[in-house]
Amino acid sequence: MRVIGGTARGRRLEAVPGRATRPTSDRVRETLFNILGPRVVEARVLDLFAGTGALAIEALSRGAAHAVLVEAARRAAEVARRNLERCGFQDRAELLIQRDRQALPWLARRGDRFDLVFLDPPYQRGLGQAALETLARLGLVPPGGLVVWERARGEEEPQPIPNLSLHRRHPIGSSELCFFLGEEG
Repeated sequence: MRVIGGTARGRRLEAVPGRATRPTSDRVRETLFNILGPRVVEARVLDLFAGTGALAIEALSRGAAHAVLVEAARRAAEVARRNLERCGFQDRAELLIQRDRQALPWLARRGDRFDLVFLDPPYQRGLGQAALETLARLGLVPPGGLVVWERARGEEEPQPIPNLSLHRRHPIGSSELCFFLGEEG
């Protein structure tokens, strides 16, 4: 695994040992960031189910202003921390070792809002839909903000959510990227 573009381009990222964490492949990350283009520059980013931190690191490498990474598994969170340090982004990132159910309300109480949210939960567990609903309910994605959900193709279809509209879908191999735009409530 490596950083695809930006200031940290080519840097190797550490993977989490074992099979418990499924990192976003280089191919999916490259496609995603080609689609996002300049939207990443100066963005406040939230990386839910961050794993190795590869998505947040890619965004920071391409000019995101700040990233919050949320990862419940301590082992994966330590890998993400080391990857942030390896790329020199620890000063522009915050790592929360919590489940999304605890982190999202805390971020909302703190007043955070995110221009770009990466949602990459374990496949086939229903966690993506629940996280989308929580993001919308807590107002963490302002109008014009974007949530990108990486999900398995064939997984249960995303359900409509107030304040977030499904804008685009992009299949890549056995995965699909679903893009949701924040709307006025």
